[in-house]
Amino acid sequence: MTSTIASRLAARNIVLPQAAAPAANYVNYVQSGALLYISGQLPLKDGSLVATGLLGRDVDVETARQAAEVCAINILAQASAALDGDLERIVRVVKLTGFVASTGDFTEQHLVINGASDLVADILGEAGNHARAAVGTASLPLNAAVEVDAIIEVR
Repeated sequence: MTSTIASRLAARNIVLPQAAAPAANYVNYVQSGALLYISGQLPLKDGSLVATGLLGRDVDVETARQAAEVCAINILAQASAALDGDLERIVRVVKLTGFVASTGDFTEQHLVINGASDLVADILGEAGNHARAAVGTASLPLNAAVEVDAIIEVR
């Protein structure tokens, strides 16, 4: 029996939230040809940030890793909105870029963004294998600890 994206989400007890509205002068996603560009997603769950502050000072790696997972769930919610609810149209996640608000001496951004990478690979299977960047930054909007954006190939 073939596992679908919906069944893999259900197996992890993940219900995709309604895609959040843009918080400024941008759109949630843009499709150009077969590429779907998802704007940066914050770790918002039920309307609140799940992690705020800087890694290396205010937030531990595990909390931020879980926040990155929430970002990935929000990316899938945006993709679902863009694809009229049909995530099976995803051919592959081309790239994730993760931003981690961190102190100057924090060097484990890659471990934080593994939360997003692991979730995407788990839910999308082979189509979830992607290129990636994990970047440290001085701050993020709304004092979020993590933000992740995506480029997704679709059919």
